[in-house]
Amino acid sequence: MSGELKRGLEGVLVAESELSFIDGDAGQLIYRGYAIEDLARDASYEEVLYLLWHGELPNSEKLEAFSEGLAAHRDLGDGILEVTRELAEQDEAPMAALRTLVSAMSAYDDDADFEDVTDRETNLEKAKRITAKTPSVLAAYARFRRGDDYVEPKEDLGHAANFLYMLNGEEPNDVLAETFDMALVLHADHGLNASTFSATVTASTLSDLYSAVTSAVGTLAGSLHGGANANVMKMLKEIDDSDMDPTEWVEDALENGKRVAGFGHRVYNVKDPRAKILGGKSEALGEAAGDMKWYDMSVAIEEYIGEEKGLAPNVDFYSASTYYQMGIPIDLYTPIFAVSRVGGWIAHVLEQYEDNRLIRPRARYTGDKDLEFPGLDER
Repeated sequence: MSGELKRGLEGVLVAESELSFIDGDAGQLIYRGYAIEDLARDASYEEVLYLLWHGELPNSEKLEAFSEGLAAHRDLGDGILEVTRELAEQDEAPMAALRTLVSAMSAYDDDADFEDVTDRETNLEKAKRITAKTPSVLAAYARFRRGDDYVEPKEDLGHAANFLYMLNGEEPNDVLAETFDMALVLHADHGLNASTFSATVTASTLSDLYSAVTSAVGTLAGSLHGGANANVMKMLKEIDDSDMDPTEWVEDALENGKRVAGFGHRVYNVKDPRAKILGGKSEALGEAAGDMKWYDMSVAIEEYIGEEKGLAPNVDFYSASTYYQMGIPIDLYTPIFAVSRVGGWIAHVLEQYEDNRLIRPRARYTGDKDLEFPGLDER
């Protein structure tokens, strides 16, 4: 087979999409025509979900109905709660637990075995259930593993505020709820990234929506994808514990061949626009708490890496300190990424189903040919 080899499919166009546009040179991200800066400032996560799934922003009446429909699916039945508790008691890793729980949800969905896996209306109902229950199972898992009871959801809270309520057992203040909602908006979609591609490959076989999302969760778990934000916070804490100046620590790390987490991106050649927005939130949270340590440390590292390596921070770099200042455990950062990105995964799967073609690339064979087969007594 001839043709130029593109390892990692870098730069290869494999689909057309109306969902999100990225200009890596300009540092631009757009969801269905709307700049991420505008959506982060003015839109709720529910509005962004509606936009991604339906192709337009909802009016107030449609938004209310959509939000109520989503909230109605938040609660977890006894079956899912039992599985969640068992995984927590077994000390299963958070992303592994989430992968298992998303798959298990299908067993309790009457539409899961609907014969036509591409039926849009059925999939939109599945989408609501998956998106509503994903934060619920994560909150329940986090509480069970620390010995706390399940907190039932409140349907009068927004998607972001309800997760924080179910996680901590008390309603968040407006600052925390708005910050977390913005984080969900920023992470909702990002083109044909690794986990989204994984979901669409699964969907292209005419597998169902639950299988596609489960594939995506497994892909997101990797340290080169969703796991990067947790690695950033671990790095910041290591720097803090070392009592070294952040730039000295980074310089020493680079000299010893270590990778500084949170920098560089497969698509962006400039600063990730989401990092700009979250950087502002990290600063605001630090000011509100009267502790600028994490933000100042991050800025110092960003400036040093920019000057020495010409690299800009990605979204993981500032989401780490933002989540940490909100009191969220570090090993929940990647599952929270999934709580947001599930909306984008579903949007891409719906799009794939509309004009499906099996995704089946080829590999260039580099092994031996024309070997003589030896008999068993000759080996």
